[in-house]
Amino acid sequence: MSVQHDAVQRADFDQFMVPNYAPAAFVPVRGLGSRVWDQSGRELIDFAGGIAVNVLGHCHPALVAALTEQANTLWHISNVFTNEPTLRLGKKLVEATFAERVFFCNSGAEANEAAFKLARRVAHDRFGPEKHEIIAATNSFHGRTLFTVSVGGQPKYSDGFGPKIQGITHVPYNDLEALKAAISDKTCAVVLEPIQGEGGVLPADKAYLEGARELCNAHNALLVFDEVQSGMGRSGELFAYMHYGVVPDILSSAKSLGGGFPIAAMLTTTDLAKHFTPGTHGTTYGGNPLACAVGEAVLDIVNTRQTLDGVKAKSERFKTRLQALGEQYGLFEQVRGMGLLLGCVLNEAWKGKAKQVLDAASAEGLMVLQAGPDVVRFAPSLVVEERDIDEGLARFERALSKLANA
Repeated sequence: MSVQHDAVQRADFDQFMVPNYAPAAFVPVRGLGSRVWDQSGRELIDFAGGIAVNVLGHCHPALVAALTEQANTLWHISNVFTNEPTLRLGKKLVEATFAERVFFCNSGAEANEAAFKLARRVAHDRFGPEKHEIIAATNSFHGRTLFTVSVGGQPKYSDGFGPKIQGITHVPYNDLEALKAAISDKTCAVVLEPIQGEGGVLPADKAYLEGARELCNAHNALLVFDEVQSGMGRSGELFAYMHYGVVPDILSSAKSLGGGFPIAAMLTTTDLAKHFTPGTHGTTYGGNPLACAVGEAVLDIVNTRQTLDGVKAKSERFKTRLQALGEQYGLFEQVRGMGLLLGCVLNEAWKGKAKQVLDAASAEGLMVLQAGPDVVRFAPSLVVEERDIDEGLARFERALSKLANA
């Protein structure tokens, strides 16, 4: 039985929705693999991945099956009870990472909120209320709640909402000396993205993360890695910290964890987790059976050598072609990033024009992203097929050609 829907159009957004987004002029209605179709039936190749979320593309059969089976079994019972999908996914995340304990919630902001609250709670319980300061990086992004947007180092997102949360300092990314100068015995946590996502697809130097780990140890501060965007296979390892060999105390995951279904997790150790006793923190939907069933299916596919080695191979295919296109058309000089989180850094002549490149790509039937005004970002499915990579990059080339010759 098909459900009859009322006809909707893009203009309805402007009539009914809060204007905090400016969505594209077309409305996607269906997706399969790395392809998407809009209301007019136009086909697009998706290298945006729902902003690094659609880790297995659209409508992956394993995810559809997991969700359908769970939808016919149990939807929601709250955290007054536990449930089997939560316990299965929690166990698998612990077995696959440094972590010993997992807290499930619904979004990257919520995972970071939990991480920051836990860091402050641990310091408060062990050292007293004075030890509450958090150090984060400029141009970082950690979410949109008042706490997470204050920790994020982009004033354009945090200004204009009244007094900010106190005790937060920002230092330049990849600058160990600046971190060394800022950290003190009042610091409860240093918060870093191993690869800055929204800040321009900028990977950390290994020595920087190693130094941050040592500084945290020396000052009894916790090292928090925000892997909302870099995690779940995106880098070519399950989590980016594994590339660096630097283990955090707390890690946040979201985006790709649910492959498009809203779920997030905060991972930590038993020793730290014990500070979150019953009643200290919670969430109504966190650990929801639907989300955890899908998350388990995602993890089972992503955390295999086949998928992770595939990410590395596909990354090389993207990088090689993008570098050649950069040289040929002269819009960007550098391709940076890791795995299938890549950024084309626009040159002086094109600085600030990432949105123009996005629009030109869209006109050629390709969905890409920006990471700030100066970087064109690619975050495709980790299982994107080679023919889709080649076709998508051919469309990207047509867009670059038109821009360069305009």
